[in-house]
Amino acid sequence: MKNYNILFLVVVLLQFNCKPTDTVYEDAICIVNISTIDPNDGLKENQTVILKGGKILKIAASSQLNLSPSNKIIDGAGKFLIPGLWDTHVHFAYIEELAPRMFDLFLAHGITSVRDTGGKLDFVKKWKDKALANPTEAPRVMIAGPLLDGETNVYDGSDAAHPELSVRLSSVNAAEEQIELLISKEVDLLKAYEMLTPEQFIKVCELGIANNLKITGHVPLSMDVISASNAGMSSMEHMRNLELSCASNSEELLKERQELLKNTNKLSGGELRSSIHRAQKAKAISNYDTTKAEKVLRILKKNDTWQVPTLALNTFLSNKYFADSIYQNSYQYLPDSIGQYWKKRSLILKNYPMSKVFEIQSDFNKKMIKKIYEFDIPIMAGTDTPIAYLTPGTSLHEELAALVQAGLTPIDALKTATTNPAKYFNLEKELGGIKETMWADLVILNSNPLEDIENTKNIDAIFKEGKYYSRNDLDALLKKLKESN
Repeated sequence: MKNYNILFLVVVLLQFNCKPTDTVYEDAICIVNISTIDPNDGLKENQTVILKGGKILKIAASSQLNLSPSNKIIDGAGKFLIPGLWDTHVHFAYIEELAPRMFDLFLAHGITSVRDTGGKLDFVKKWKDKALANPTEAPRVMIAGPLLDGETNVYDGSDAAHPELSVRLSSVNAAEEQIELLISKEVDLLKAYEMLTPEQFIKVCELGIANNLKITGHVPLSMDVISASNAGMSSMEHMRNLELSCASNSEELLKERQELLKNTNKLSGGELRSSIHRAQKAKAISNYDTTKAEKVLRILKKNDTWQVPTLALNTFLSNKYFADSIYQNSYQYLPDSIGQYWKKRSLILKNYPMSKVFEIQSDFNKKMIKKIYEFDIPIMAGTDTPIAYLTPGTSLHEELAALVQAGLTPIDALKTATTNPAKYFNLEKELGGIKETMWADLVILNSNPLEDIENTKNIDAIFKEGKYYSRNDLDALLKKLKESN
């Protein structure tokens, strides 16, 4: 018994006097004492996150890990870690001169993945291939290739406002041939556009579904929202033409559109589309019917037809983000000719009176986002950059702010740019959260975005597949862009 007591005493003394062995994580980065915000799990304080091999190796309470000082340690005290952001509606081909700067602009603003929603195939594929070849130095790029449009196509290269982003499809067979080409080039989704016939649109959806590709786009003017959703549309951009199906006279408006689409005046695609919008949109909104709208929204929910509202774009003359001098500072990182023109136009539009038609449309868009959110229809954040002076990178933060202003909570707004896009592309086990084994696409913020969504702008550092970019590194990217003018 005496020997047993001595042994017990020795064990107790060892427990009280011996520290656990300090852990060394070779070739890893250890972020300590940081608050993590996984959009599905919420905020967790005082966490340690270990990154290795481009992925998240381990997450634990900081009190549970004893790290050796020989580790590469980043002190995250007082800071917040969120998943890397997505901009799910960009156009590398809209201003080709700007495209070479977009990677750095995205990364400098915490955007680690983008979805290109329309451009000449060879041009947009070049940026996807470059991103694949340099995964730690570029955002992940998902592409649709060109807009799939009808015989009277809109983005036909006829002027600066309508660069060649689309292909003209004169028949169902032409649509089938084009889609086969896009599939052979390994696009990530298909983008249907407004001038397609119902038969062409249905073929796009059939082939997309058969090849496990999402089908996004604008609801064709020849159809209504319910028919497009029932055909298999995966997501709608800009809520485009939604109001036309929410009107008490929606059937009458559809018949009128189908007659106008015969284009007896031989208008260009851009002119024809604009003339139909002018003739019908305000009329539809003035005849908004709650019962019709809720029927449409129930179908969108039932069919899992996601929404990419591009709210900053849709309300740009009422919101006027471009009138803010801090926002205008982003123009200095664009090619001089573009930056100077945007600055000039921004100053003009700052005091430009908003038309009644645009005010009505803007109010409708904000109201519908709230209803879409209440119906629990998934939303993704996208901007349409570089259209409407939406600077790549900067504009995504304006979109998040606009979504919160429209009624989303800050954490649900974060989901639109993190977990939701990952889920859309069936990548939810790899991206969009802060979980072990996920890719280390992450952003460190200096302030809590759950308290104020504007805090997503206050970036301290980012990680792209584990590569660390400090604030100084991000500033150097921006300085390089500024000095290249």
